[in-house]
Amino acid sequence: MPTAVPGRAAEATGEESEPVRRGCSPVLPRGTGTTAARIGVLTVCQAALVVGFGLLITGPARNLWPLTVEDHVDEAFERIRTGPLTTLSYLGSEAGNTLMVIAVTLLSCVALVLVPRLPMWRQAVFLAVAVSLQALVFLAVTESVDRTRPQVHRLDASPPTSSYTSGHTGAATALYAGLAVLVLSRVRRPWRWPLAGLLFLVPLAVGVSRLYRGMHHPTDVIGGLANGALSLLIVGRALFTDGSVVAVPAQRTGPADTTAQAEEREPGSTAVIFNPTVTDAAAREKLRRILEQHGHRAPEFIETTADDPGTGQAAGAVRAGADLVVVCGGDGTVRAAADALAGTGVPLVVVPCGTGNLLARNLGLPLTPATALDAALSGTPHRIDLGRIEGDGLAPTHFAAMSGAGLDAAMLEHTDERAKSAVGWLAYVLATVGTLRTPRMRLTVRLDDAPVLHRTARMVLLANVGTVQGGLTLLPAARPDDGLLDLLILDPRGPGGWMRALGILIRGRGRNARPTTVATLVPEGTRTKGVPVEFRTFRRAELTFAAPQSRELDGDPVSHGRRLTAEVSPGALTVLLPTREK
Repeated sequence: MPTAVPGRAAEATGEESEPVRRGCSPVLPRGTGTTAARIGVLTVCQAALVVGFGLLITGPARNLWPLTVEDHVDEAFERIRTGPLTTLSYLGSEAGNTLMVIAVTLLSCVALVLVPRLPMWRQAVFLAVAVSLQALVFLAVTESVDRTRPQVHRLDASPPTSSYTSGHTGAATALYAGLAVLVLSRVRRPWRWPLAGLLFLVPLAVGVSRLYRGMHHPTDVIGGLANGALSLLIVGRALFTDGSVVAVPAQRTGPADTTAQAEEREPGSTAVIFNPTVTDAAAREKLRRILEQHGHRAPEFIETTADDPGTGQAAGAVRAGADLVVVCGGDGTVRAAADALAGTGVPLVVVPCGTGNLLARNLGLPLTPATALDAALSGTPHRIDLGRIEGDGLAPTHFAAMSGAGLDAAMLEHTDERAKSAVGWLAYVLATVGTLRTPRMRLTVRLDDAPVLHRTARMVLLANVGTVQGGLTLLPAARPDDGLLDLLILDPRGPGGWMRALGILIRGRGRNARPTTVATLVPEGTRTKGVPVEFRTFRRAELTFAAPQSRELDGDPVSHGRRLTAEVSPGALTVLLPTREK
């Protein structure tokens, strides 16, 4: 599942990776022209779609329900008008006013460039371009679709434009929903969720206000919401997912630690392995102070590289006699270090600095790096399982969270590394749009000594933990210390199948007992049909696919292949975890 990919020091984005200000070069980043062309083509398609919808509701569909009752909605709003509601509607409408949108956009872009320690150029461009594109599409639509405004008393002066679409609603969607996306991706504080929720509600408030004030039909507001949302999706995919725009790599300010340097430390020392793309100098200094407060003097900081994302550094630390290894990064960095620490007994401290941080979430660690380190150092050692996996083109290694093939792996392949640095886990949402058509797989599954199962699937997951981002529990019974691994086979068919699958996964949240396999009534060894979700547990699993599939390992895409063999390594990894109050 989604995690930060380690060892991309030389390829990191300008916003996060180095203590050097970027974006000051007069030379545009590589790929700007290609990205601009892609945005342009998709914007033309967006305009055609919105115009087409407008021509439909003003032409062939104008006498069909629900268009025939739209006037009743506007009349109902007119009947409930009161002084306080009219004042509230004025404030809501003004939030989408052209001058207000321009002012908030400019202030937000300036803040993104000047306020953070490192300027967020890509995020500023995302917001500015999305707002601008929806405005261009709005102008094209109003010139193409002629629609009169509702036949009610209007509280605002009627501008000389078509009622379709609602420009206020479209602008508010692009601006405030875009800000919500940036809040969710860049802010780590708990209050980011209510703030983002309020921002997402602003476009809806603007739309309702425009209806209340008699300025638009309901479908005009729907068209405005669609216009703004499509602009965000197009620009977001182009800037954060497709990866065409590539910043020039920065030069390092100092030499990186190597595995050889790690081996020169004194026995009994503390090694801190960090992914430089997500752990800057200020963060390292904060972590150093916390370590020293807990008695870990002179901790040695060792940087991962593109060639070695943590395995060699952890192995070197063990050989040098380190009695504690701290790993700062995402699940990919943690996995690489855990592979070297498996069976050594040397305790690991997980400091979540990545995008998904699935292992940290499932171990109950705080997701703020400094808080997680302090809590773990105040805790006690615990032994957890690892999964040992191999396949064609995949050398034997361990995973700590999840591995799999199909839709999830394809989504990870389509997610650009710079996107995760820019918008966090929302980059996966953008990438998912392009992978929903991943074809169904045919595979055979052998679990332990049971008969072979024949299945079709959109996605299969081999998991040591069960919860992913947003608190969604994909495998409700998976626990990292039960000596077992869990298997999820996802095979929804059509919209109804996806709804059934989502319902099963939501109902599974919070279960303490192992769930009954959804396919329990299907005899072993036979093909299932119409079963959207299937859960199983195992100690050893052999998966064979009919054709090469996308595969992933703790959020890192690996080579395509037709085979995966996984088995549990019970209690292979020792981790420090916060003490639970009874």
